[in-house]
Amino acid sequence: MNGVLPDSEIRKLIGSGAIRYDAPILPEQIQPASLDLRLGAAAYRLRASFLAGRGRRIADRLEDFQMHQMDLTGGAVLERGCVYLVPLQEGIALPAGLTAVANAKSSTGRLDLLTRLVTDDGTEFDRLPEGYDGPLYAEICPRSFSVLVRPGMRLNQLRLRRGQAVLSDAELIALNAQEPLVGEGPALIDQGLGFSVDLRPSAGDLVGYRARPHSGVIDLDRIGAYSARDFWDELHTTDGRLILDPGAFYILVSRESVAIPADYAAEMAPYLAMVGEFRVHYAGFFDPGFGIGATGTGARGVLEVRCHEAPFVLEHGQVVGRLVYERMAARPERLYGEGIKSNYQGQGLKLAKQFG
Repeated sequence: MNGVLPDSEIRKLIGSGAIRYDAPILPEQIQPASLDLRLGAAAYRLRASFLAGRGRRIADRLEDFQMHQMDLTGGAVLERGCVYLVPLQEGIALPAGLTAVANAKSSTGRLDLLTRLVTDDGTEFDRLPEGYDGPLYAEICPRSFSVLVRPGMRLNQLRLRRGQAVLSDAELIALNAQEPLVGEGPALIDQGLGFSVDLRPSAGDLVGYRARPHSGVIDLDRIGAYSARDFWDELHTTDGRLILDPGAFYILVSRESVAIPADYAAEMAPYLAMVGEFRVHYAGFFDPGFGIGATGTGARGVLEVRCHEAPFVLEHGQVVGRLVYERMAARPERLYGEGIKSNYQGQGLKLAKQFG
């Protein structure tokens, strides 16, 4: 069947050698609808971000952009505002009929850690065309916080597709009638499932967080080890309105609780650029089972927001993004939240897992 490959088919690709690895792939790397990718042992500090370009290899272009090489074995700091390239421990030879797309993992996006997949012969980020056969690299640019990384850390993930998988609006309307996709209120369906920002919480007046510009280093392996107040300013409002500062990074939450049924996956996509001077969407994969089993229907979507050139007013209920739903090629053996240590099942407004 056409659709996003589930965990069982990802295991088959590993077994066949289509997905290659420097060290054996760990069971916890295989998610319901994606594969976590691991950092290798070296990082290259770059003068600038780049794509290989058609017919060219990353390795051959490194000398044009490389400033110096870093050994990650004992841990190394990737500094805020700098660009790094890290060879990944996985490579791939995509079989006929398969394409792939990458995205940052949830905790990566919530740290404002811009992480994109680059490849040989590449003319765009995070996309692998049918027939790609070669190594994989992560381009990493810490935007708000410097981070300590080590080999084996998993900052981005790869989703594989066979054929056309995206649901049309008509198909999404039919699915919503069969299995409600929104916990409360009507589903806004227009080129995907629209979602809006919550600036009138049901309890209290905490609506989000803004990254502090001069903070310490975050060791990505230290779960729950950091105080949020050392890295984030709380945002409170009682009038359902928030003014975004240019260049600032925010963690907000969707007004809607959304659900991803077991036979589907979803990807967060930006809304129309014309609606405002901001960007929503850093970590965009929603696995089958997200929001299922939580109290009621669905879980909130955490919004990673960066304001652009001009201050911009966000108001409660303003549509800021959309979820594009895709069919699974088969139902995963395990769903999001079911015994796979999912950090964000049933979530509300929540920072990355490194904060206690």
